[in-house]
Amino acid sequence: MPYLIDGHNVIGKLPDIALDDPNDEAKLVQKLAGFAARTGKRCVVVFDSGLPGGKSRMSTGMVEVVFASHRSDADRLIMGRIRSAPDPANWTVVSSDNRVQAAGQQRRMKTLSAADFTALLQAPVRSADDDDPGEAESIHQSEDEINYWLNRFMGKPDSD
Repeated sequence: MPYLIDGHNVIGKLPDIALDDPNDEAKLVQKLAGFAARTGKRCVVVFDSGLPGGKSRMSTGMVEVVFASHRSDADRLIMGRIRSAPDPANWTVVSSDNRVQAAGQQRRMKTLSAADFTALLQAPVRSADDDDPGEAESIHQSEDEINYWLNRFMGKPDSD
């Protein structure tokens, strides 16, 4: 079941990413890539105000990243995708906007608020053979590792 996500709604609910961060979209895409790898669920994330708009180079095999042009917004793009989805019952719409949720429900799509999806996104990774959750391996990344991946997502060359 793929997810159709209002990216800025989700960022606004995450404790570790701020909407005024210039890399907020790339950081969310990184989290979604991990979520997709962990769950096997494809994600389409839509953001407001991209130049020039359309599918972004940040997209991966499991995460499609789309920016609304300056003449539109994420809600309109999401509503268009809701209307044109050939298999609506297989999708989950993630938005805090009541109109977007209502449009998804009208097409028999599952809906989640941004806050509810954030809880799924931040759920700890647990393997089937984890006997002791206290012994989970740390997955902390250094600032250099984060910057490396942000540059890769943004299509910037390595600075080294």
